[in-house]
Amino acid sequence: MKKYSLKNDYSEGAHPKILDAMIRTNLEQQDGYGEDDYSKKASEIIKEKLNNKEAEIHFVSGGTQANLLVLSSLLESYQSIIAADSGHISVHETGAIENTGHKINTVKTKDGKLTVEMIASVLAEHTDEHMVDPKVVFISNSTEVGSIYMKKELQELSHYCKEKGLLLYLDGARLGSALTSKKNDLTLADISELVDAFYIGGTKNGALIGEAIVLNKKELQVKFRYRMKQKGALLAKGRLIGIQFLELFKDDLYFEISEHANKMAEKLSGAIKKGGFEFMVEPVSNQIFPILPNELIEKLHEKYDFYIWEKIDDKNSAIRIITSWATKNIVTEVFIEELEKYVK
Repeated sequence: MKKYSLKNDYSEGAHPKILDAMIRTNLEQQDGYGEDDYSKKASEIIKEKLNNKEAEIHFVSGGTQANLLVLSSLLESYQSIIAADSGHISVHETGAIENTGHKINTVKTKDGKLTVEMIASVLAEHTDEHMVDPKVVFISNSTEVGSIYMKKELQELSHYCKEKGLLLYLDGARLGSALTSKKNDLTLADISELVDAFYIGGTKNGALIGEAIVLNKKELQVKFRYRMKQKGALLAKGRLIGIQFLELFKDDLYFEISEHANKMAEKLSGAIKKGGFEFMVEPVSNQIFPILPNELIEKLHEKYDFYIWEKIDDKNSAIRIITSWATKNIVTEVFIEELEKYVK
């Protein structure tokens, strides 16, 4: 029997509404490079959700490409980025940022989130022209360990960055999960107001591929399409991503399927808590990190694929489980049955 994958939220293809829209519009002739009707309409709808008509939206193929494009365009050659040690750019992007000549100043965190104090500590260490000049603060929401930023936390970061002349950039690969978390008190409009640039993730939330870069500040928008073209991100068939984001946002499908992923994760985390097990980070999104006995992990691995994230001690490890827009109830029910057998 083939194992069911709980390793990520992009194992499936795309939401049926997206596939239907792509088939329905397949033989239409449209302009290229993001100038098609669908990309333009998707951009307008997203701007409405942001409550920011001055924002500029650009559709690209993936998250690493989005991070590389935006961050490299924000920095002078001597400037650096402050990020959590678990940040995607710090760990899982093959040195893409460093390859542009920019250092990442990493900060150790327990929950994947940066604080004003952490940023201040980096600034205090970099005092003159013999060191890099920290300029951009990189955060993720949800973070790489499943935690989310609350409005007060993001406001504090935003105000501090403005005070210190820093730019605040948010990786939104799993922004849908963050915004539909039961703990969340942020909106897309709040994010657009509080950060200088961010991207809305589609790949990990029902799209075949694609992310929407949002540039909130006018000065960051200048010649950005030149940068996209130079780095291979200006797609001739830009319609393919525009159509997907139009489907995701015109009737709030984006939030509907994000909420489903969260509900499936909540169902699993509730059963795990009931079994008396703890978590590496409090579960609030579609990524959960339970700490389980190694023998139980081996048993679960017979039916499910997931990552063993961190060794806790000789008998226990933290695993990463991720649910998606397509995760079915039966999947969580069978998982819970296996868990209950072990507890009994």
